[in-house]
Amino acid sequence: MMENGIFERMDKLRTLIYIALAMLCSGPLYAQNNELKLAQQYSANGELQKASEIYQKLYKQENEAYYPFYVNNLIALKIFDEAENITKKMLKKYPDESDYPLKLAVIYTQKGDTDKANGIYNDMISKMPAEPGAVSMLGMQLYQSGNMEYAIKTFRQGRKLLNNNIAFSHELITLYRYNRDKAALIDEYMNFLPQNPGYTSQAKNTLSALFEDADYDVLKAALFKRIQKDPGQAAYIDLLTWVLLQQKEYDQAINQAIALNRRGDTDGESIVELCRILVENKAYDEAIRGYDYIVAKGQNERWFITAKIELTDAKSQKITSGSYTPADLASLEQDYKDLLTQFGQSPATVFAMKRLANLQAFKLHKLNEAQRLLQQAIAVPGINAQTLATCKLDLGDVYLLNGKPWEATLLYSQVEKDKTDSETEQEAKLRNAKLAYYTGDLDYAKGQLSILKAATSKLIANDALNLQLLISDYLANDSTGAALKMYARADMHLFANQPERAIRTLDSIDVKYPGNSLGDDILMARARIMIAKKDYAGASANLKTIANTHSTSLWADDAVFILGDLYENNLNNKELAKTYYQKIVTDYPGSLWLNEARKRFRVLRGDSQGT
Repeated sequence: MMENGIFERMDKLRTLIYIALAMLCSGPLYAQNNELKLAQQYSANGELQKASEIYQKLYKQENEAYYPFYVNNLIALKIFDEAENITKKMLKKYPDESDYPLKLAVIYTQKGDTDKANGIYNDMISKMPAEPGAVSMLGMQLYQSGNMEYAIKTFRQGRKLLNNNIAFSHELITLYRYNRDKAALIDEYMNFLPQNPGYTSQAKNTLSALFEDADYDVLKAALFKRIQKDPGQAAYIDLLTWVLLQQKEYDQAINQAIALNRRGDTDGESIVELCRILVENKAYDEAIRGYDYIVAKGQNERWFITAKIELTDAKSQKITSGSYTPADLASLEQDYKDLLTQFGQSPATVFAMKRLANLQAFKLHKLNEAQRLLQQAIAVPGINAQTLATCKLDLGDVYLLNGKPWEATLLYSQVEKDKTDSETEQEAKLRNAKLAYYTGDLDYAKGQLSILKAATSKLIANDALNLQLLISDYLANDSTGAALKMYARADMHLFANQPERAIRTLDSIDVKYPGNSLGDDILMARARIMIAKKDYAGASANLKTIANTHSTSLWADDAVFILGDLYENNLNNKELAKTYYQKIVTDYPGSLWLNEARKRFRVLRGDSQGT
């Protein structure tokens, strides 16, 4: 797609040509060149009158190449009569050069005589020959002069002259986007995309950058009209599916995608990609329906195995994101086992092996089975290096939960060594540091975490910073770290998804170590346990205590942001959500949550797309 840079490059090229002509046509080249540089320096410094004297001298030396410098200076000084006079002379001498009437129109516009300026533009457009190059040149020149409307009029007239309704689509799309003319942009894409479906992704990006919520309704209505006239047009249905996703109409989105696939306009990949987006948006039922559709096409479908694996995973996420019973987990475990029995252990199924091991370790607490499965995953021939690294990290976690910290740290260290200068290396370092924290080696953990504060991943850096500050602040008051070690054990129970054991340990800290400095940390741990149990009212009570009585603590900004999130998404009080998001912006400007809080506040306030 044509970008604004094309127009800018032409302007720079024309200026360079003028300068070259000035140098070639001048008498004493060196002297004139120095004078030109001096005048340009005066202009840059805002000393326009001094620059004008030099430009006038150079121009009157019968060297017309200095005209653009002189006339622009005159316009800047608002000496319009002289600018008009010299431009008319150039136009009379070179009647076929379009630069001069365009410059004259600019002068008239600056003088406030828009009728004369518009008359010139209309005259040039009416006399434009039916040649693509001539249309493009005039349109670009008008764009360069800042005259968007006449540039658009030029390209539209060019279409009529050439009898081609999609000629100059790139240029018009660029101009409509610049003008934020959404209706014209929609109409242009409706005409353009059927013959150029490869630009659909660009169209989505362009439209999403401009659109507000109501604009999607306009686009959807336009698409339905087009589809009624041309029901087989894949580009329209593809774009409609995207619109439905933006509006969270997930059921209709999967319907459209399946309909498009049934007609043979897309392959299974498009359905799988859409299902992945649906899973990300927690639209599990719609994703499951899409995966089921691909699986039902049979094993000859290229995406059958991928769909089967991801179908099981979508069901897993649906079950574990809500309230579930032991029977639900057992059924899910069997689904994964059946899948691996059907397809075997291969690079294509390692993803399912990892998911099953995670389910066994963190939900079913079958640590030995999870350990064996991940050991088998690591041994799968042909597994790629990144997947191997993540399997090792997962196995390290299982070793840690299974009381084998030495084996865990060996695996984490292997990944550190194998994936140097990567986010995976930083993740491995963080897990090694957390292992030291969980097992009571606080000084070593603090040293490792201090290094990770500069991690390229913001999430890793923030986790490292929070834990490092927790350890440092506590050890400053108690060098033995006794209460913190107990808190770390509770933290490890949380990591292992054993909330009851975590609560019992947290309850014991104040009893065993009264007067410790972990009050806000214990409140945050309790809040997280309650959120996991969907006890949002209980969680909010703990978070409010942090926000109100520990407002300068490590967890204060986290507590405030989570409160905003709970009131927005779970406690149905948008006004309170706005209050907490605003509090992040005003009270915690250094928070990691700042940008997200500002965005959410603006969306709740009704700003366009949260901008």
